[in-house]
This record gives sequence, C-alpha cells and structure tokens, in this order.
Amino acid sequence: MKTLKVALIQQPCPDPPDEARRISDEAVRQAAGRGARLIVLPELHCGPYFCQQEQSETFDRAEPIPGPSSDHFSALARELDIVLVISLFERRAAGLCHNTALVIERDGTIAGRYRKMHIPDDPGYYEKFYFTPGDLGFEPIATSVGKLGLLICWDQWYPEAARLMALAGAEILIYPTAIGWDRRDDETEQKRQLEAWRTVQRGHAIANGLPLLAVNRVGHEPDPSGSSPGITFWGNSFACGPQGELLAEAGVEKTELRVEIDLRRSEQVRRIWPFLRDRRIDAYGDLLKRFRD
Repeated sequence: MKTLKVALIQQPCPDPPDEARRISDEAVRQAAGRGARLIVLPELHCGPYFCQQEQSETFDRAEPIPGPSSDHFSALARELDIVLVISLFERRAAGLCHNTALVIERDGTIAGRYRKMHIPDDPGYYEKFYFTPGDLGFEPIATSVGKLGLLICWDQWYPEAARLMALAGAEILIYPTAIGWDRRDDETEQKRQLEAWRTVQRGHAIANGLPLLAVNRVGHEPDPSGSSPGITFWGNSFACGPQGELLAEAGVEKTELRVEIDLRRSEQVRRIWPFLRDRRIDAYGDLLKRFRD
C-alpha cells in the first residue's frame, strides 16, 4: 500500500448516547462512501465529556469490552469494510475503569486496544477520579492498513509516548482527543493554547519521521455543576506528514476531515533525517527519574 485514504470525524458528542452514536454512524458512513479506509473518531465520542465534575453515578456510563459500543461499531466496520478507531469509557471491574481506544479491523474483529497512560487532573478535566492509568504500555496495533501508534489526548504532551510507539514500529501516530477552551481565558491565551497543542504534535511527527492524525470534538458543553462556564471544544483536527507538514486541517465546526497519507514518505524522510540512528541511548538513563535533583 503506497497511500492511505483517511477520515477524521470532528463531531459534537451530545446526550443521550444514542444521539452521539447516530452522529458518529452517519459521519462514518459518509466517509466510507467517499473512499476512506481508515476512519478515526474523537475521544469519548459516545456522549458528553463527563469529567467536568466528580460524580460517582457517572460510572454507570462505563461499559465492558466487548459491550454495546464495541459491538455496534464492530458491526459498522464489518459492513463498510473499513478500519475504525473508536474511544470509550471502559469498565474493567467494579471501581476499575479506563479511558480506552479500540482499533476495529475490516472484518469487525478488535485488532487491539490502548488504555490512556497519562491521566490529567485539572479544573474541568477531573479524569483521575474516573480513569485508572493504562497498563498496556505503548504498543502499536497491527492492522490491514499498517501499524497504528494509538495514543489519547493528554498523551499528546509527552514526547516519550510518541517515541516509544515509533521505536516499536508504529507507521502512523493517532491521537483521539477532547480539548477545548475555558471561556474565561482571553483570546490571546486561547490562541496560545491552541498553537501549543498543534506545535507539540507536529514536533512528535518530525522527531519520529511519522505521519500524525489528531482528531478533536467540537461544540460547547456546559459544566453540569454550574461552577464554571464549561468547555468549548476547539476542533482544529489536523493531519501532518513526517516533516510536520500540514496535509489537512479543520476549524471549529463539525466536519469530516479527509486526507490521503503517502506511506512512503517516512522512509524517504528518515533517510535524510536519521534521528533514530543518532540517538544517544547510552546517555538517557536519567529519563527514568521524576526529576534530576
């Protein structure tokens, strides 16, 4: 395979879950109809971003794998003959849940899962209350369209995660995400945050010589507690190549972002920028420390 047609589904994620699933279904079907062979949905797309507050009853949203969402989207992937990346609130056991992304193969089987490793705990993003850190490591998932280095949202800020995926043979880095603005921040601060988010991910693509896909949700979601203005998810999904070159980018509206990835570019780029060759692995031991006091 020399090129790969990809679709990133930038969508709002309302309640009830059936409505969010309908939005995803409709977009996936349209993207597959336009020729996409790999389709990626945003983080926790089966409903609102519930981590704006800590409520024990919210654990009722968690579901096992296999379960309702994985069964539904497995059937969809099989029907449309696509590789599909979905994201859900995984119930592993009572009181033990993960923020999990699944890769579903063209025949509807689950090719693999990734459990979010870096878990934030910031105002409006109280994920540590809900999610146990992942325990599956940074392992690419082999599919019929290549080895996918699947990471989730907060992982975007950690170059170690992208590097470990690359070192394990990932051919594409993929980040489903749910990130947005606090309306209390002024326009200048909002712009800085968005540009930082774009820049760090393009840096991961460059440092590892890999194409990268980032897909975000859109729309304003109020804080159910009323203690904050809520989150305006900023969209701006994008795809870039192994030199960080932008291949496609979206704005702040619901959209299907289509892009064709040239899978030969990584080989070409890594020959002229052999960053993996020149790594000083003998000198990086202190990276295993929390801080070099």
